[in-house]
Amino acid sequence: MSRQVTRRRFVQTTAAAATIGYFVNPTEAQESNSPNEKLNIAAVGATGRAGANVAGVSTQNIVAIADVDRSLLEKGSVKYANARKYRDYRKMLEKEEKNIDAVVVGTPDHSHAPAAAMALRLKKHVYCEKPLTHTVYEARTLANLAKENNLVTQMGTQIHSLDNYRRVVELIETKAIGEVKEVHVWASAVYTGAKFTTNTTAPDHLDWDLWLGPAQKRPYSEGVHPFKWRSFWDYGTGSLGDFGCHYMDLAHWALKLQNPTSVVAEGPAYDPVSTPAWCIANYEYPPREKLPALKLTWYDSGKKPEQLQRVVARGPKDQDGKPMSTNSGQLFVGDKGMLLSNYGQRSLLPTKDFSDFKPPEPYIAKSIGHHAEWLNAIKNGGPTTCNFEYSGGLAESVLLGTVAYRAGEKIEWDSENLKVTNSAKAQQFVHKEYRKGWTL
Repeated sequence: MSRQVTRRRFVQTTAAAATIGYFVNPTEAQESNSPNEKLNIAAVGATGRAGANVAGVSTQNIVAIADVDRSLLEKGSVKYANARKYRDYRKMLEKEEKNIDAVVVGTPDHSHAPAAAMALRLKKHVYCEKPLTHTVYEARTLANLAKENNLVTQMGTQIHSLDNYRRVVELIETKAIGEVKEVHVWASAVYTGAKFTTNTTAPDHLDWDLWLGPAQKRPYSEGVHPFKWRSFWDYGTGSLGDFGCHYMDLAHWALKLQNPTSVVAEGPAYDPVSTPAWCIANYEYPPREKLPALKLTWYDSGKKPEQLQRVVARGPKDQDGKPMSTNSGQLFVGDKGMLLSNYGQRSLLPTKDFSDFKPPEPYIAKSIGHHAEWLNAIKNGGPTTCNFEYSGGLAESVLLGTVAYRAGEKIEWDSENLKVTNSAKAQQFVHKEYRKGWTL
């Protein structure tokens, strides 16, 4: 499948915007038909991350909310008394099509893409929680749909909008540690031990068939809903899928990473039901513009790079002189030093080499807020930092790590054609079959 607008062309046409840390959606400002120029928004998902996202856009009119769990639907809609309530988001989008401007998607991962794709095809702007999709193919599809329909999109990687990531990008772009050819990224979260059960029935408040959505039909399994689904391949992608879009995001942004050419991953023996107890994935990226080829290694579930032990032994301090947390983070290795970072901290290493260092004046504008960026771009045009062109590429890279792990082979990747060129076994994990009644 050929991308309608290649990422290379996208980077070229938004070069000016990228220098200030934004990826510009070309959508022109649109006039809202809503009272007081507020947008009318429908939500897919009512609580948890979905609820937080609805709260993030609650300055607008929340006109409809869908959730397969009646209890969560009632709980999540309390603050939105005028919102019409649905169990099936497909029915909601069909009935509310003429009443809404935009849709917020916050379901479990396996339902992100079909919900978002339906909204995009109805020409509604979309905010979708991370990881953008459950499969690589779905990510490319959403990016193409957003581009074809000229819609404003944003993936829910809220950390991207915090100041610290901007300062790290500036340090990397201004060559504070020289040329970077190696990056290590790790997250401490553990998602594993998933097992299906068949000895209970779904509670009355949960429509299990709707919860399954596009996934294969199976009997109710206690504990999967509302959160442990992340440990099941049918619905989630483990620690890599959950946190890769947060932590690998910084490397993608700072180093203009797009499509890896190969990925190999290791971990415990593959279980077709449960995501692994740990995973280490090695990505190889080609040269980009004037930047050299790069190797990025992902670690999760307590695994960390060997170099980190030596770094921690030196007691690194952050930008405010406080001890650096290394539970999760990034380590950029340059030819003139290293940069250790996490969500809110950064440290140039070795400390003695940067004792007189003066960071560049901040040039990446402060975010108005992750949700606010999306709302403002719909109303007035302008940038969203994690639109589906950028975040789709990030999600593809993250998910390729799970493809390599599940296949148990090093994969060679042809991004343009969404094809693993050396493994039919791996190719089967690039997408999945939807069950009848559900479409992308």
